[in-house]
Amino acid sequence: MQSRQHKNLSLLFILGLLVIFSPLAIDIYLPAFPTIAEQFNASEKQIQQTVAIFMLTVGLGQLIAGPLADKFGRKPVAITGVTIYGLAAFGAYLAPDFASLMMARALQGLGACATFVVAFAIVRDRFGSERSGQIITYLNGIVCFIPALAPILGAWLTVQFGWRMNFLFMAAFALIGLFITLLMYKETRPADSVYSGHILDLRRFMPIISTPLFLFHSLICLVTMSAILVFVTLAPGWLITELGGSVTDFTFWFTCNAVLSIVASFIMPLYIKRQPKRALKAGLLLLVIAGALMLAFSQQRTAFALMFPMFIAAFGFALTLGSSAGRALSLFPKQAGTASALIGLMQMSGASLLVFITQFLNLTTPVLIGVHFLMLIPFTYLLFKHKHLS
Repeated sequence: MQSRQHKNLSLLFILGLLVIFSPLAIDIYLPAFPTIAEQFNASEKQIQQTVAIFMLTVGLGQLIAGPLADKFGRKPVAITGVTIYGLAAFGAYLAPDFASLMMARALQGLGACATFVVAFAIVRDRFGSERSGQIITYLNGIVCFIPALAPILGAWLTVQFGWRMNFLFMAAFALIGLFITLLMYKETRPADSVYSGHILDLRRFMPIISTPLFLFHSLICLVTMSAILVFVTLAPGWLITELGGSVTDFTFWFTCNAVLSIVASFIMPLYIKRQPKRALKAGLLLLVIAGALMLAFSQQRTAFALMFPMFIAAFGFALTLGSSAGRALSLFPKQAGTASALIGLMQMSGASLLVFITQFLNLTTPVLIGVHFLMLIPFTYLLFKHKHLS
């Protein structure tokens, strides 16, 4: 019994490590944008493109990484991904110009996509349909609180050692992650894992994406992740530039949000385990309430008016992302890698595309965040009306 618990704890540690790579690469160097722009004689909008290209390759790369994980196994794909990620981070550290930085970031995204898709495939391999939602909630908790903590670390590294140190830190993290994965992770790919056709044959995804239940729950993941993304990318500017707050103020509010995200991610899985169907409904309701509050408080230009709805949303995120992703993956036990790739594509590339489109509405940051939350209203309605969707 103790041996089994030890194995599960080790596996959870590996899973947590694998899902950190992507959010870390997005958020740690955000405070360094002005410095990078100045050094490369580029605009901040150009520097923001280094995030966009990373997220694009993370999303699209999963269409290849997922089938590879089903064909060759989780471990070789994870090791390859971590290696590419580390080498690309070191390339960004050495980048002599903006074009080189963009190339390094695109390559880094290809590495990160492998770690992301493998993590979710392992969850389906080891924990099955019953516990997948619970475990994915833990992992999404990590994904949610890394954006809150990474910019604080990145700000310190930038001030103390310069912006390049952010990328050297990522390279070192990848090296540590590589050794841990090599030594601790044992292959979990099922012997009857289904794989057929050519790696680049995208038709393999059609039976999955055309399944109504999978599409419904993966779209919930997409919209929910878009709300997280728009908050993470725009809230720092709103708190510091628009509201005139200090870096200390920014650190305080993001730390509070991180703490709540961590608490929610460890409490909510217990509820998901007991009441999986009710958990998703409760999560969506909390996110819709957060959106309504965000719009109601949008005229109050205070940090509390922005952050209070996000504190409520922290619990909604913990309930919704894990429940929906787990429900979608439960339908494809023999194609967990491929199904995870599709969810990852929608969460990363789909969410970033949705944020990109809505930014043309020229709304203030609180209103835009609220709009993304309220996009979940149709899904909430359908979930309550049609029991088979939960």
